[in-house]
Amino acid sequence: MIESDTIKLLRECDAGIKMGVASIDDVLDYVHDEKLQKCLSDCKEKHEKLKDEIQVLLETYHDDGKEPNPMAKGMSWVKTNVKLVMNESDETIADLMTEGCNMGVKSLSKYLNQYKAAEEKAKDITKRLISLEEKLVQDIRGYL
Repeated sequence: MIESDTIKLLRECDAGIKMGVASIDDVLDYVHDEKLQKCLSDCKEKHEKLKDEIQVLLETYHDDGKEPNPMAKGMSWVKTNVKLVMNESDETIADLMTEGCNMGVKSLSKYLNQYKAAEEKAKDITKRLISLEEKLVQDIRGYL
């Protein structure tokens, strides 16, 4: 049970990070403000460091991780591009990123509760990822 919950929790974190990094990549070229650009780039870098930690743990369980749901990823990409075509502003970017982070926090919190038997290392990574998402929302609030 512990190993199963640990793997499942790590997989969800892996998919969430991949989704977050892809979302940041989708908007970076549209950012006007240097501070916002740096904030998003720093957050992406921190996501990638957590992803590396997750990969190391998943390898110990002989697991390859998880890709984001293709439907969710596709819908996110379409929504981002439609909104940016209609209004290519830092406000739109902050709004999109806030929505994505809030969805990520909600999902990760759900998985943290669902996979209670997971190892503390996996739970710690999940909590750090949640904190990273919450911090980004707070940091970009001034652009809304």
